[in-house]
Amino acid sequence: MNQKNNELLRVDGLARHFVVERGLLGGARKVLKAVDGVSFSLGRGETLGLVGESGCGKSTVGKLILRLQEPTAGTVSLDGRDVTHVHGSALRDFRRQVQMVFQDPYASVNPRLRAGRIVGEPLENYEKLDAAALEDRVAQLFDRVGLRRDGMHRFPFEFSGGQRQRLGIARALALSPGLIVADEPVSALDVSVQAQVINLMGDLQEQLGLSYLFISHDLAVVEHIAHRVAVMYLGRIVEIGPRKAIFGAPRHPYTQALIAAAPIPDPKARRERHVLEGDVPSPVNPPGGCPFHTRTGWR
Repeated sequence: MNQKNNELLRVDGLARHFVVERGLLGGARKVLKAVDGVSFSLGRGETLGLVGESGCGKSTVGKLILRLQEPTAGTVSLDGRDVTHVHGSALRDFRRQVQMVFQDPYASVNPRLRAGRIVGEPLENYEKLDAAALEDRVAQLFDRVGLRRDGMHRFPFEFSGGQRQRLGIARALALSPGLIVADEPVSALDVSVQAQVINLMGDLQEQLGLSYLFISHDLAVVEHIAHRVAVMYLGRIVEIGPRKAIFGAPRHPYTQALIAAAPIPDPKARRERHVLEGDVPSPVNPPGGCPFHTRTGWR
């Protein structure tokens, strides 16, 4: 298939700056550049892993794509249409097509609602269904994510962490979106449960043709699920490419250091150790040119 026709999401020059200090006349004196000129594309049925250490701007990119925050600059296009500044009914339509799975399965659900209501809320907001049809749709969503139908009448505290994350996935699937932004969706779960949720997401992608922007700091998880990987540092993407290229032959020294620092299951295996010099520069006063150039010397 033609690459252009297969493209679902395109991000061009996306930036988000926060004023952290103002001058006497109200002008911006200090600006924190959380995201600073990020560009990438995402194909239909593809998973792009967005990785980097805490504070690099990964989650902010996800929020900008979802229109939970407004960008300072740049554009977001979905299915060839610029959605950067849409409002009203156009924004409502956009939210049908793009959904999110949150990091914390405990904080991302309303503890006062029963599980069936949590999953069915998007359907109540967007589709006119009678009570029987709504209950049937919710039951089908429970089946799809591997939850028992009798759990529809239970409260969130009666579910385990993995089950709550399945609730979050079911809720994200309710409106049949094309793109799901998953922000650290398994970081709060036990390792064995992580594998179950990751496998579920992979199965759903095959069955429904979903695209994922998978935000994570866990390289092992990203290596398992992603087709391509983008590496962020200090608000910018420093390397992007196919999974095998990124993990097999990383070119950027920051990517090399990230992969070298990741734990490996074989205790006898050895990796070349890369120790970065200095500290991460402040996003309020980032270095010019490549943001990593102040740390490229090995010691």
